[in-house]
Amino acid sequence: MEQGWIMKKLVILCSACGVGKSTIRDELTKRGLLNNYECIDTDEVGINWWDYAGTENEAKFSDDCLAEAVRMAKDKNLFFVTCMNPYDFYGKVSVPQEITSTFFIGMTCSNEEIAKRLKARPEERMCGSDEFIAGQIEYNNWFQKNANKFQFFIDNTNMTIEETVEEVADFIKGIIDR
Repeated sequence: MEQGWIMKKLVILCSACGVGKSTIRDELTKRGLLNNYECIDTDEVGINWWDYAGTENEAKFSDDCLAEAVRMAKDKNLFFVTCMNPYDFYGKVSVPQEITSTFFIGMTCSNEEIAKRLKARPEERMCGSDEFIAGQIEYNNWFQKNANKFQFFIDNTNMTIEETVEEVADFIKGIIDR
């Protein structure tokens, strides 16, 4: 092993837009529930999707986001919040060598809740159009149909933020020794 190379676990919280990924990440960070994990959202790595969209490098967006998140995590494990799903990840993403094990948490909520949350977002996030919302509902339905493909799956429709955070933290704490 090269000097300075640290083995890391990667836990990916994935869902459609509007399900609550960033909210869960923020709460986990605020409450300090995952001390040996750096909690990073795709939105905070400083890489803009629109710089990749429609180019020959479009597929490289996920690679670059993950590589930057691993770098940002320094010597900690990584809790990564993204829209990536296991099929996209294993089939398309180049995983940095520091990552030695990967776990997926799938999350969903009701389609009505997604529509409500996306319509409430600021206009500059470009999430409120009927077309965008329909796409996210379709993706949410994919998560619901594939719930058994995740190491952990949670439907937070009837849960508080605190309940969701506790379940996510408990799952992650259970994999620390794996």
